[in-house]
Order: sequence, then structure tokens, then C-alpha cells
Amino acid sequence: MGSSPVASDALLDMLMPLWQLVIGLLVLVTVVVSVGRLIMRGPSRMGGAMLLVGGAVIGITVLSYLVQTM
Repeated sequence: MGSSPVASDALLDMLMPLWQLVIGLLVLVTVVVSVGRLIMRGPSRMGGAMLLVGGAVIGITVLSYLVQTM
């Protein structure tokens, strides 16, 4: 007998975009809160923090792309 498709795989495939949306929203909220706190701290720490946030955004983007292509 051949193998039949597993229903849990279909369910996981349907839920994957939902999880990506939830993770994206959490990242967006975190970035907005972080930028708000940085603005209140002043421009002295803004440069390094923006580099850190930019690196985090790029890292998350690359990681999500790699996970999506698997």
C-alpha cells in the first residue's frame, strides 16, 4: 500500500501563515516600544541602538526566509 497524506501536515500548512503573522506582529510591537524608549533616552544612545535594531530586523528576515524555504 502507498502512503496516504497525513491530515496534520495539511493543518500545519494552513496554520503556518498564521504563525508568521503572529510573530511579525510581536516583532513590530517590540520595535515600536523600543524606538519609543530610545526617543525618550535621547540621541546619545540612538546610533548604536538603531544599528542593533537594524541588525535584528535583518536577522529575523533572513531566518524567516530560510525557515519558509525548508
